[in-house]
Amino acid sequence: MKVVPTSIADVLILEPVVFEDHRGYFMEIYQRERYAGLGIDVDFVQDNLSVSSKGTIRGLHFQHPHGQAKLVQVLHGEVFDVAVDVRRGSPTFGGWAGVVLSCTNHRQLFIPQGFAHGFCVISDKAVFHYKCGDFYTPSAERGIIWNDSDLKIDWPQEAPVISEKDAMYGRLEDMPADFLPVY
Repeated sequence: MKVVPTSIADVLILEPVVFEDHRGYFMEIYQRERYAGLGIDVDFVQDNLSVSSKGTIRGLHFQHPHGQAKLVQVLHGEVFDVAVDVRRGSPTFGGWAGVVLSCTNHRQLFIPQGFAHGFCVISDKAVFHYKCGDFYTPSAERGIIWNDSDLKIDWPQEAPVISEKDAMYGRLEDMPADFLPVY
């Protein structure tokens, strides 16, 4: 497995080994001991799957308390995936890392606790899988508006399809301090 660092420490791009032949391909998408050896020693407790159409942005979501580390991957299609550092006191607070994930590049993104996460669907449809390091806790659910002008995320979509809930989120700067994890 190849590990590619991003502009933010601990947010990692992972490139699993893919064995291809005339029948298709095989790849191992998670093996606890191997990932722990890479520094990803998370007890993943929940797997989620979403299917979205082109131009959809989901996010930017996080939980506090009950922060969720995430290991994300596209099973069909292509997305632009983003992790935003929301840890108060972090030297990269408000910074973001983005990467294209697709069913053809087989990349995964590891997002530690303390980061908001979102993605934009580039292909006609995307099937998106993510492993979570804590259970979904509705009372801890938090979010940032996808187009927060302070974050300057270079989304590939200017007029995305978003949910009513995601449209109601505010800017990171306006979030109450107790809604944010500490570095």
